[in-house]
Amino acid sequence: MRISKKILFAGAAALAITAGSLSAQAEDKPLNSIGISVGLLGNPFFVATIQGIEDRAREINPDVEITSVSADYDLNKQVSQIDSFIAKGVDIIMLNAVDDTAIAPAVQRAKKAGITVAAFDVSAPGADVTVMTDNIAAGEKACQYIVDALNGKGNVAIIKGPSSSSLNDRFTGCMDVFEANDGINVVSNDQNGGAAREGGMNVMQGLLTRYSDLDAVFGANDPMALGAQLAAKQLGRDVIITGVDGAPDTEKSLKDPNSLLKASASQDPYVMAGEALELGYKFFNGEEIEETTVLLEPELITADNIDSYKGWTAKRD
Repeated sequence: MRISKKILFAGAAALAITAGSLSAQAEDKPLNSIGISVGLLGNPFFVATIQGIEDRAREINPDVEITSVSADYDLNKQVSQIDSFIAKGVDIIMLNAVDDTAIAPAVQRAKKAGITVAAFDVSAPGADVTVMTDNIAAGEKACQYIVDALNGKGNVAIIKGPSSSSLNDRFTGCMDVFEANDGINVVSNDQNGGAAREGGMNVMQGLLTRYSDLDAVFGANDPMALGAQLAAKQLGRDVIITGVDGAPDTEKSLKDPNSLLKASASQDPYVMAGEALELGYKFFNGEEIEETTVLLEPELITADNIDSYKGWTAKRD
């Protein structure tokens, strides 16, 4: 069952708590240190999430100590990072879980140590607060675009990613749409592109070699979708591709009239992570939180509306 609260992406103004209220909270309990663990620092998505956390945190305390580390989609590495944050005694751990199930024991250790755990982008069992995109809706929107473009009939495939709630939910939303259309034939939905461009390219090469009549592909994130596009262009195949993220490279691709990547259900990582920090700080202060899980509504971006899209690198007020 999905949590009911949804917030449209409207930049930093969409955040539920103002800087003034944050200052008032800071008088009650100072925020001295934050530990951030993300899936992959090389992904511009996570660069934007870290910026969102840092900006919100420094509104609370300009001198807050912030440590950001990359788990590189390695569960053991992320567990070690969380244990290091526990040993350091940070106030809040901002967690982008690389495995939405197996991370649970580490989260519990942090909570037992009195540390607030705020999850963002993906869920983490036991996290005190969570803010993420409505990823089921993202998968639905990206794959409905494919169904519409194919007039409800064609051979399609899904490129999955590592096991995380966000990628799994996108898969679920996409499959729901495909299964609701009898003319859509899903030829492959179990290939893992590793959430990376190279992985998406490798999976796509295999798909195109195996299926000569493949019409469309959904990549569960933009790096995999962009990798799939590269493979299709190398092999001279005309395939409709969609993804999820609204990444900077996706913006460029959607403005290219020769792009095979036709749509992406966008996220706002800056707002998402910033709100997760704010909710985490409220919890840290013992404040009552009506909804501990917040879902943000994705926007489908295409060549038709890309010029009005406020992307990840847009200037923030």
